Amino acid sequence: MESWPNDAGFDTDYEEHNPVELTVKGKIPHYVAGVLYRTGPLGFKAQTNQNNTWAANHWFDGFSCVHRFEIIFPDNSDTPMVCYNSRRTVDELLEVVRKTGKLDGVTFGKKRDLCEGFFHKVMSMFKPATSPQNVGVTISINVPSRQKGTQPTMAINGHSNVIETLHLKTDASIMNKIDPETLEPKGVCRQSILHPSLTGQLSAAHAETDPATGDFFNYNLDLGRKATYRVFRTSSSTGKTEVLATFTAKPAYVHSFFLTEHYVVLCIWNSHISWSGLSILYHKNILDAIAPFDKSSKAKWYVVDRAGRGLVAIYESDPFFCFHTINAWEQPSANDAKKTDIICELSLYENLDVVHRFYYDNLMSTHESSKAYAGQKRRSCLARHAQFRLPVVESGNISSKPRPADVLFKSDPMVAQELPTINPSYATRKHRYTYGTADRLKSTFVDGIVKFDNVTQTAIFWDTEAHTPGEPIFVADPEGIEEDDGVLLSVVLDGVEERSYLLVLRAKDLIELGRAEMRGPMAFGFHGAYKALRKD
Repeated sequence: MESWPNDAGFDTDYEEHNPVELTVKGKIPHYVAGVLYRTGPLGFKAQTNQNNTWAANHWFDGFSCVHRFEIIFPDNSDTPMVCYNSRRTVDELLEVVRKTGKLDGVTFGKKRDLCEGFFHKVMSMFKPATSPQNVGVTISINVPSRQKGTQPTMAINGHSNVIETLHLKTDASIMNKIDPETLEPKGVCRQSILHPSLTGQLSAAHAETDPATGDFFNYNLDLGRKATYRVFRTSSSTGKTEVLATFTAKPAYVHSFFLTEHYVVLCIWNSHISWSGLSILYHKNILDAIAPFDKSSKAKWYVVDRAGRGLVAIYESDPFFCFHTINAWEQPSANDAKKTDIICELSLYENLDVVHRFYYDNLMSTHESSKAYAGQKRRSCLARHAQFRLPVVESGNISSKPRPADVLFKSDPMVAQELPTINPSYATRKHRYTYGTADRLKSTFVDGIVKFDNVTQTAIFWDTEAHTPGEPIFVADPEGIEEDDGVLLSVVLDGVEERSYLLVLRAKDLIELGRAEMRGPMAFGFHGAYKALRKD
């Protein structure tokens, strides 16, 4: 396995608080005019007042940052102006680290001090965490909400021509409000402000949004002896939140879920949290709290009716793990055309090895551990593009034994993707193409952008040696007819020059149309959100 230079994408402090103009090359279509936000960690080390270096262990625990790319066409010219600014959103957390040299709160994978005694670990479980929150996995534009005494925000995903609000999310039941232009943090709020019963600790970083109504969906997990899941919806038109279903199930780390036109599907895959969730308080991190992968334990699929009937069906399948769902839709049942099946699509892992892969030592190309983290050890961390069918949903009987979920296909890992995205206008309906980052074992991280075809189960790729891309975001051509009429936006690190650029690819064939070159290396991030600021 080659070791493409990538350290500049992990160990960097490069940010621009004030917008700077980027150098544009090539031809970028006019319809791309808008704002692209990116989230993720900006560095993972801090100098303490004791002259020591504090460092996070896991990529998911780096210092959260938001990046903003604004694309405009002055005077309707053919050459756009692309401006970039960025800002860390964890000022208070950084201050705590610098003063104390530690963090008391829960992280994803930060190891506890090995010198800390058992008694101290146990007693710390009963002390409230005082560390500020590190929130910055996903980003949502114009989340509908109504706080007491205010009018609802009624705009989301194209339902408004302006960016009114910006929120960062993580796998805890909190959100961090961010100024859409300066990117300054405005404060953390909890899901309980949406509904008083949403008092649980965990939630999905990837909330789902109905493409037609703008309604916002998520779940809230209350850990304890009987872990309780509450699936809820926040109306875009009224700001009111209602709980659609409440049920008990094994507590698990569930990063995303599925939404169809009439249903919410929450799959409790095999990332179960041990000790009924108490292990999170003991270990002070999510990764060590996840129980070892159990090949005998089925994954459970819970189907919730959006019209108010609650939990209507439960399915089960062989065990697996997943970070990211891709899409879900309803179609006439294969058994009875008058009834409905649900098709669920996701990036699937056969075990939990991948959550351990993302320690910085395993990712950075110059670290010795990354050289050893190869061969079969890396191969077990590859995703498969997969589809499941939940048959005849209407006839579900939740009091009986769960029915089997059918596996429609699992792709070869070499054509699959992570950080998957689709043309957003195909959300909740059948689609053909999925885009994402490729991992074909050419580097210690990711090595290209992939377009996967559901029909042929084949893929095409964009790649350049020593260039490491991030999640691609699809921007549709408003005059397009086909599903793949549009472009992909991805931020790519040139590992040799140690500078990044915003890449614009034609979605049909992954041919580069243009790029906007940055002054420094943008940190490798997680997810993004795009908002068109054009008049279609």
